[in-house]
Amino acid sequence: MSHACIVGWAHSPFGKLEDPDVESLMARVSGEALAHAGVGAEDVDGLYVGVMNNGFSKQGFESAQVALNQPGLVHVPGTRVENACATGSAALYTALDFIESGRGRIALVVGAEKMTAKSVPETSDILLSASYRKEEGHIDGGFAGVFGRIAQNYFQRYGDRSEELARIAAKNHKNGVENPYAQMRRDFGFDFCNTVSEKNPYVAAPLRRTDCSLISDGAAALVVADEETAQAMQRAIAFRTRQHANDFLPLSRRDPTAFAGGRLAWDKARAASGLTLDDLDLVETHDCFTIAELIEYEAMGLAKPGEGYKVVREGITQKGGKLPVNPSGGLKSKGHPIGATGTSMHVMACLQLMNEAGGMQIDGAKLAGVFNMGGAAVTNYVSILERRK
Repeated sequence: MSHACIVGWAHSPFGKLEDPDVESLMARVSGEALAHAGVGAEDVDGLYVGVMNNGFSKQGFESAQVALNQPGLVHVPGTRVENACATGSAALYTALDFIESGRGRIALVVGAEKMTAKSVPETSDILLSASYRKEEGHIDGGFAGVFGRIAQNYFQRYGDRSEELARIAAKNHKNGVENPYAQMRRDFGFDFCNTVSEKNPYVAAPLRRTDCSLISDGAAALVVADEETAQAMQRAIAFRTRQHANDFLPLSRRDPTAFAGGRLAWDKARAASGLTLDDLDLVETHDCFTIAELIEYEAMGLAKPGEGYKVVREGITQKGGKLPVNPSGGLKSKGHPIGATGTSMHVMACLQLMNEAGGMQIDGAKLAGVFNMGGAAVTNYVSILERRK
């Protein structure tokens, strides 16, 4: 079986953008990604679009909208993929499956979301669809409330880790200053993140505003090709492994503080690749809320359950630490346009491996991990990337 490689990409700024809709956001990145890969629309065999939507717009059928800006794609088979907050990775993995099955040589993946056109209450309600509404739809604060509950449970079991959450937030905001695509390029510092104030109130206690990712617009695209085709191109980023694992949707059916599906995906990735965390040079992980990043340290194997705070205190995940986590600033600083998040995380990893990450760069990066999850660790994707060319 031929393995697929990432051969080009593009990334819009994230934030409250003037673009009126998803169509315009996808137009920003689709042509640019093809040009970056050195291919034309006529070379593309499959198109995979990741947009959650689910009420952000009355207009659906996003897979048919890309060709409105790229007419050369009009007859290319196109499919929209949705998998909650991991929609972008789901679209990418679907494209990889298409290439590796031998059905095509080149595929374009576009992830995008337009979130800021809706009010905050409307957005909160839309995002609750990534939880189990029958049991969790009444939780105050929307999806932030869901993760507030997770944080409460974690604190009850392992102790109050508000200080460590503030340190994670401060780390990611500091890293995000160097990310030209980031929505929030401001170093708030630990003291601000650790203090409840008028500017940093509780959103869903114990989570403060600085513990929550941003409502964002944005898009990111990737071009993938089979291994033989990739070798004739300017760049080739390969997947040492890619793994996907799910868990129960209702929090009542599992330990909400364990992220067992994420742990399984990481375990499978290590087993398939023959690598350990010590071999990785960086990880881009899904910090939709700081409590998520803390638990993900444990799920990926950096610490035992309940001991993620040690990783924070020892500075392991700082940019100069043993395993830098979210040198891009993560979702916390970069923003979290749902459909674009997974594609964005892979772009950030590719930039590192190509030594093109600018102020975000981790010196000598050879292996990069990506963890993107949908919902509260319901669907979990782990990629380990390496540069082949």
